[in-house]
Amino acid sequence: MNSIRLICYIVIMIGVTNLLRILPVTLIRKQITNRFFISFLYYVPYVTLAVMTVPAIMETTTNQIIGLIALILGITAAWYKMSLFTVSAICCICVFILELI
Repeated sequence: MNSIRLICYIVIMIGVTNLLRILPVTLIRKQITNRFFISFLYYVPYVTLAVMTVPAIMETTTNQIIGLIALILGITAAWYKMSLFTVSAICCICVFILELI
């Protein structure tokens, strides 16, 4: 790939990213009162995090079954209101032990 093409791609990416950040600020001037839209915006970060995290958990282990077990164990630990550090430590220890077996 030549450098001019790469620079062109980077400039387009910068433009699209900035457009997506600037348009809502310029178009929406008053406070949002629609309950559905507020609820949607509230859950977007959680959904985005889940969409990025779950496939990574399943694909980083040597066996997808081990990843699935760690995921289920992590969800269970989070369900019982354990801290983020505790949940991630439980998942890591689970994968480590199951990889040794």
